[in-house]
Amino acid sequence: MAASPSQRRSSRLVQRKGSGLQAIRFLANFPVVYFIRHGTPDWSRKDLAYHRPPGPPLVTTGELEAAEVGRFLRDNSVRNVWYSPLERTHRTAVLAAAISESGLRCEEELMEVQPGESIDALRARIWPVWDRAVAHSLAFGPIALVTHGGPITAMLSALHLPGDVLAHYARLFDGGNPVPPCGVWKAARPGADELWDVSLAFVPEAYRSKLMV
Repeated sequence: MAASPSQRRSSRLVQRKGSGLQAIRFLANFPVVYFIRHGTPDWSRKDLAYHRPPGPPLVTTGELEAAEVGRFLRDNSVRNVWYSPLERTHRTAVLAAAISESGLRCEEELMEVQPGESIDALRARIWPVWDRAVAHSLAFGPIALVTHGGPITAMLSALHLPGDVLAHYARLFDGGNPVPPCGVWKAARPGADELWDVSLAFVPEAYRSKLMV
């Protein structure tokens, strides 16, 4: 009798024990990485530089958006969330991870675009954490990177999202970003020799009307 889908998934789980704790390692068939833009920050905080820590914090709306994306992560079996060191990304990650029961890790390379930083320099900065995220996803299942509009734009372009598609979404949302606050892009690669399949996977409720065009 052929194994059921649930049985096949279970066969990919490897249990490891150590130090009195029990960890589950998921040997994924292909990597899945989610790019998440932080929730809405306090734009009025002109006393705080936007591009370096701490940066402006989330407003209440941003915290509610983070809860929405947390439910999305939970429903899509994300158990690891890496985030940029700025306050708005850190808080987004903490709130989302509390709902999805995910582990947290700060990654400096996910920082906001810096003054004078070129797109090539930005991609080069992000690429090492991208490589680590892909390897982590293969070992432990889907992973989320909570970052900023600029880094997300750079990575979508690097993963060969067509320029006209990128421009379309950039026209829909604030600041020329291809994703709203707490919006999510998904990158999945079915095979090692295949291109990444990149798609807009989630936007909070308040932004969904923008997609109905």
